[in-house]
Amino acid sequence: MAQIPDFTEPTLHTDPAEALSQVQRIYQQQIGHLRDAMQRFFSGETPASHVRAFYPFVRVQTTTVARAATQLAYGFVEGPGRYETTLTRPDLFANYYAEQFRLLRNSHNIELEVGISSQPIPIHFSFAEHDHIEGTLTAQRRMLMRDVFDLPDLEAMDDGIANGTWAPRPGEAQPLSLFTAPRVDYSLHRLRHYTGTAPEWFQNFVLFTNYQFYIDEFVRLGHAEMAKPDSEYVAFIEPGNVVTRRTGLPAQPGDELGVAPPRLPQMPAYHLMRADKSGITMVNIGVGPSNAKTITDHIAVLRPHAWMMLGHCAGLRNSQQLGDYVLAHAYVREDHVLDEELPLWVPIPALAEIQMALQQAVADVTQIEDADLKRIMRTGTVASTDNRNWELLPDNMPQRRFSQSRAVALDMESATIAANGFRFRVPYGTLLCVSDKPLHGEIKLPGMANHFYRERVDQHLRIGMRAIDILRAGGVSRLHSRKLRSFAEVAFQ
Repeated sequence: MAQIPDFTEPTLHTDPAEALSQVQRIYQQQIGHLRDAMQRFFSGETPASHVRAFYPFVRVQTTTVARAATQLAYGFVEGPGRYETTLTRPDLFANYYAEQFRLLRNSHNIELEVGISSQPIPIHFSFAEHDHIEGTLTAQRRMLMRDVFDLPDLEAMDDGIANGTWAPRPGEAQPLSLFTAPRVDYSLHRLRHYTGTAPEWFQNFVLFTNYQFYIDEFVRLGHAEMAKPDSEYVAFIEPGNVVTRRTGLPAQPGDELGVAPPRLPQMPAYHLMRADKSGITMVNIGVGPSNAKTITDHIAVLRPHAWMMLGHCAGLRNSQQLGDYVLAHAYVREDHVLDEELPLWVPIPALAEIQMALQQAVADVTQIEDADLKRIMRTGTVASTDNRNWELLPDNMPQRRFSQSRAVALDMESATIAANGFRFRVPYGTLLCVSDKPLHGEIKLPGMANHFYRERVDQHLRIGMRAIDILRAGGVSRLHSRKLRSFAEVAFQ
């Protein structure tokens, strides 16, 4: 007989705040049970039976297709039925959950049922932020831990809901969220590993880049903001959870635990924080579509309001100049990393809200407008490839395909980031800067490249940050596009 916490009867709520409080109580009870057992196990005690705890769930039922009118792309279910999802980390997702509960109530005037699910919490996902217990256990105790506690179950963590391939078994509820609780927990742990920062620091607007030059400039701007007592930003976070608070703000508990790592993680993240989490996170994803897919797979569970790619590209047209910008309005996907999850026949549409913000940001930062803007920024198709040396393939086949697609630029990450934004319903956009023209004899040379990067990076980064200012000011309710909804979309944003 497994050792489990005392059972809590499901409760019905008309107040979203009360529903959230019940989720938090259940989660703390279940996590506390696991942590206490793990501490005893770490001290040498071996439980007499399996130790198990479970995620909380939220469930709604409706008997009608009627719902309140809304312009939002989320916040409602499609029709009669039972809908539910498991939940995790209600401390981290408190505001998000409260908003989703509120929207469901407003849309359908239905009760929110909260209870304990049948989905076990893997022991690895119960550790607190600074717990590293497993690493200090002997190999024998680590092996025994597998018998005593639940381990991550990959069947509970696939992306079938997001991919549109999930189908309920007879009598099973429809999903309320794109991600189950174990899938979210898995990604939260991966984010720590890949970015070197805790998920709590991530902001709702994310910039990706494939060059350290951009990160260096973002760090400089972040520290400059922290020196301004009147900055809209309240903290700047660097890998190792190193926290710099804005001048005049006191340190917070836990700030002292941040330590710069001896070497940077694979995809380091930096966070320019606002009090409402609508600041800017910037991640250096490095080179290649594999990294681009990996990091967006995990950041997606945080449900950001938008992510955008700022990077360098090969210009494919002779009329382009080094330093020109390319605003992607379509993508050729030769990256291959998402072919199984998102077939190539699925179009990736440009999102008007993002496109307009990026174009306006270019005009604002460069002080060039109207027809003159076309001299330095071209809107067109961006091709992304997984072959860095595509120019060396025989018979010029890639060049022919890129010409047939009307591509104006080529890189290795943008289509992946856009495609995963489409797949996970995260608004996306791309603004690239031409750094070479391999089809026209202008290749990257070390001295020229370094001069070019220093000259262009500051302006390009400021354009990305200005675009976020525009999107934030326009309101996130307008940002989440109904273009990204499937026929039977989940209710949670």
